[in-house]
Amino acid sequence: MNTERKPWPALWALVIGFFMILVDSTIVSIANPAIMADLNTDLTMVIWVTSAYLLAYAVPLLITGRLGDRFGPKNLYLVGLVVFTLSSLWCGLSGDIGTLIAARVVQGLGASLMTPQTMAIITRIFPPQQRGAAMGLWGAVAGVAALVGPILGGLLVDSLGWEWIFIVNVPVGVIGFVLAWRLVPKLETHAHSFDWLGVVLSAVGLFLLVFGIQEGETYDWGTIVGPITVWSLIISGIVVLIGFVVWQRFNPAEPLLPLGLFRDRNFSLANGAISLVGLAMTAMPMPLAFYYQIGRGLDPTQAALMLVPMAVVMGIASPLAGRLNDRVNPKWVAVSGFAIVSLGLVLFAVLMTPDVELWVLLIPSALLGLGQAGVWSPLASTATRNLPMSQAGAGSGVYNLTRQVGAVLGSAAIAALLSARLAVELPGFDQNSAGGGALPPEAVEGFTAAMSQSLWLAVGAFVVGAFVVLFFAKPKVTVAWGEHKGAASWSDAAGAPTTGSLTAVD
Repeated sequence: MNTERKPWPALWALVIGFFMILVDSTIVSIANPAIMADLNTDLTMVIWVTSAYLLAYAVPLLITGRLGDRFGPKNLYLVGLVVFTLSSLWCGLSGDIGTLIAARVVQGLGASLMTPQTMAIITRIFPPQQRGAAMGLWGAVAGVAALVGPILGGLLVDSLGWEWIFIVNVPVGVIGFVLAWRLVPKLETHAHSFDWLGVVLSAVGLFLLVFGIQEGETYDWGTIVGPITVWSLIISGIVVLIGFVVWQRFNPAEPLLPLGLFRDRNFSLANGAISLVGLAMTAMPMPLAFYYQIGRGLDPTQAALMLVPMAVVMGIASPLAGRLNDRVNPKWVAVSGFAIVSLGLVLFAVLMTPDVELWVLLIPSALLGLGQAGVWSPLASTATRNLPMSQAGAGSGVYNLTRQVGAVLGSAAIAALLSARLAVELPGFDQNSAGGGALPPEAVEGFTAAMSQSLWLAVGAFVVGAFVVLFFAKPKVTVAWGEHKGAASWSDAAGAPTTGSLTAVD
């Protein structure tokens, strides 16, 4: 039976779960020193707590988007929420680093089931003239989660222990499940075939690439065991991923990665830009967390408070940016956002010294929040504007995949870069000592330099991202005056109007 549904309550119900899974992408960064000390592990292994989650999150995204199309996005979202919530409890009860990493893998699988469904549901229940505002909220949640994660992590680690950055998900997950069950509509399903060979190729390729990059410094970029070297793993991963793309091109059935989607210029560019954002937003918190806690001796709560301006400014600016996307060319909102974030990161990299006044670092923190408000929303709305409804799940899966692949590579790259810079600035430095919360005075300057130098990875990603969004195709906009004064509706680059309405199926 066809019934009209109110899309905004459904969106707010989805936001709870979406916010929770994205917070878990960054919340561990502030807890890394505590986890290292409590579980008696080193820098490379503790970064695997993040990388394992991101890898398990990224690899299945294409297939989980299709599963949402086939079995209903609401059903897949609820199943993923259950898996994520239960594995969060497992993470909190872990007593060694191996168990924690295994639990994070399962948690990532749950997140992978959930994420494509949120974007697909937005695309299908909101009329195009409201989709910019809806994607603005969705994008704002993604950005705020990336910033709130370290702040919330600091407060929980300092007051209750690192285990609670995971256990806190349990009551939130229960509330999110009840609200989604009641408020999110059931939608029409679309039959899809499933490319299991594509899943295997993408999983193997990504794992080889990420493992090689992240563990490179551990093995001095040489031999791992027998004839297997770091570079052989990296090259093999690239070759397998190329094979995956070729298979998608010639797959006689329905490919896992619908390459035809990339014929749309804005979809392609938005995917490239969001992968850079994912890389930078994963690479950024770790050097900051180690700088504040190890280089400056702050406790987790104090370190978290240094990031408050990011969350506050972004929370204020994001709704404004979302509404602006429906009224002006989103390209200029995105370019401005990328440029402001780049400026904030450059200031951080330059100002992070052992004796800089801490209040000075609140300025680049605020700039990061302002810039992020202009990044997430226009990218999300631009990527999905021209997608046909039957490809909503596949398109959202691709978009979320590219963001998460960027995040996985960012986690691996920052692990390698941190280790490399520490080796240069502090030869013979024992990485295990970074979890103890104190450094000998003679090591502080070198440690701080390594952290500030590592931030240039995120700077480069955002600078490149600014150039990518400059090439967005210009959409056409018509403004209806009278009783709808100021309301804008976009057309695609070919002039096709993006108007219409959707009805939910009960």
